[in-house]
Amino acid sequence: MYDREKAVAYAREWAFSRNPEYYIFDEIGGDCTNFVSQCLYAGSGVMNYTPDFGWYYISPDDRSAAWTGVQYFYNFLTTNEGNGPYGKELPLALAQTGDVIQLSFDGISFAHTLIITRIILFPTPRSILLAAHTNDAFDRPLNTYEYEAARLIHISGVRGQ
Repeated sequence: MYDREKAVAYAREWAFSRNPEYYIFDEIGGDCTNFVSQCLYAGSGVMNYTPDFGWYYISPDDRSAAWTGVQYFYNFLTTNEGNGPYGKELPLALAQTGDVIQLSFDGISFAHTLIITRIILFPTPRSILLAAHTNDAFDRPLNTYEYEAARLIHISGVRGQ
């Protein structure tokens, strides 16, 4: 079971600092997906060690592309049939706390990953609050970002617990 509260608690604890157990990718492409992967791991407790297509972190040199890469992360979550978290892309109106949002700044490719920390009343860009790394944030409204497209990855569950 995906524990949304644990994922958000982790985001709250580390949104403005860095967990020393993980490498900081700020200077080499950004730390956003690394941070959200850590949050999802806190809420799931399961990694997927499948070579090439898994989702795991052992060290900076022994990690999956999905742990830190925006598109690889999306691909893993939306196609994962093995261990670890899995989900599907849904309309923003169906967002829940602990789900993931990815942003495209050019309308073509997605380049930023964030985790939903809170939703005020019902999900809209103004009421969806997010946490992120690279440009550190916690409870920042989605509508304060400048973006061309946003996609929601709803975390449906976890396998292999």
